[in-house]
Amino acid sequence: MEGVLSLYKEPYRETHPVVCMDESSKQHLREVREKLPMEPGKPERYDTEYERNGTSNLFIFFEPLRGWRRIDVTERRTARDWSYQIKKLVDEDYPDAKKIRLIMDNLNTHVGASLYKTFEPTEARRLLDKLEFHYTPKHGSWLNMAEIEFSLLSRQCMSDRMADRQYLAREVATWAKRRNMRKSEMNWRFTTEDARIKLTHLYPSF
Repeated sequence: MEGVLSLYKEPYRETHPVVCMDESSKQHLREVREKLPMEPGKPERYDTEYERNGTSNLFIFFEPLRGWRRIDVTERRTARDWSYQIKKLVDEDYPDAKKIRLIMDNLNTHVGASLYKTFEPTEARRLLDKLEFHYTPKHGSWLNMAEIEFSLLSRQCMSDRMADRQYLAREVATWAKRRNMRKSEMNWRFTTEDARIKLTHLYPSF
């Protein structure tokens, strides 16, 4: 916990960005009947019945100090899917960074071994040399600012029924683009000092 909080206190360094990463899923629900359009004095109306149409996975990478995020919608969330997201992070999002400090939970796919399962050893090693992993503690995913960004995404963009992956991807891309244009940052206030006071039961007694 204190390792993550220490990173959040560091000033912005373009060569050593602090990036938060998380995953989530969205169930696709297809309308069975056409919606009734809005009329004077009446809101838009829709039937409570729906048809399930599978799920999609969402990867988010969020750099709080720069106010930048990337969200990709995929069919699955396997080690291979995660590895290609990491390659995109290194080669496309931060090609000039010396070291990317990546904050994420300790899901079993979020490890260097996933890169070796996906790429040749030389390529896997090249990617790992650009990365520095920082894991949130078990039951401490709230320390990951990407989770907060996902919460905003869910409320502002994904609260409606979305019939398929293509529609979801378009809506999410529009939301992320708008947030990036505004350079919407995260005002994180919880510090190591706060943790030692408010979470004193987690620390050993001497």
